[in-house]
Amino acid sequence: MLIIGIAGGTGCGKTTVVNQIINELPKGEVGVISQDSYYNDLSDLNLEARRKTNFDHPQSIDFALLEQHLRTLKGRDSIEQPV
Repeated sequence: MLIIGIAGGTGCGKTTVVNQIINELPKGEVGVISQDSYYNDLSDLNLEARRKTNFDHPQSIDFALLEQHLRTLKGRDSIEQPV
């Protein structure tokens, strides 16, 4: 299994690159894990506190869970990706 990370700022074309990779490889050979699925769970905060959250700050992402899931996938096991 090969893991490719696509990084960049908002609007820089990450999705376009990912879609091009998907289109160039055989169907079913590419899985996409979006970092957007790994924002920290803020359901315990009230709406005002959530509005103050800086979602561009690295601390807003649960990188430990993302890493765990990538390692699990690399081991050919399945994950339940957060929503």
